[in-house]
Amino acid sequence: MAPRKKSKTRTKKEIRFPKATEKDFSVIVKPIITEKTMALMQNENKVTVKVLPSATKIEIKLAFERIFQVKVDDVKVANQRAKETTRGTRYPGRIPGYKKAIVTVAEGEAIDLFRE
Repeated sequence: MAPRKKSKTRTKKEIRFPKATEKDFSVIVKPIITEKTMALMQNENKVTVKVLPSATKIEIKLAFERIFQVKVDDVKVANQRAKETTRGTRYPGRIPGYKKAIVTVAEGEAIDLFRE
């Protein structure tokens, strides 16, 4: 018998991600929804989320891939400082600080944060 020739057409490999664990859901706290983040999501395929203060870029990337089942290209992390404010003219207050991550999703992939 003659050996078979390999076909030139390649099928697209599906990337399989493991199931999300409880720790993954604790790393990503919630999405940050503002006009600027929505513009980033539509134009540059970037999602902004609030994360645990102790989370690293690698933990954020793995948790995001497992929860949303998409390929992540890049993760940028920033610490948002706490701010002093006043409520009205009399009552001083404080807006707490947090850590946020801007996650770049691979081209051709999409995330629906508002599914029911």
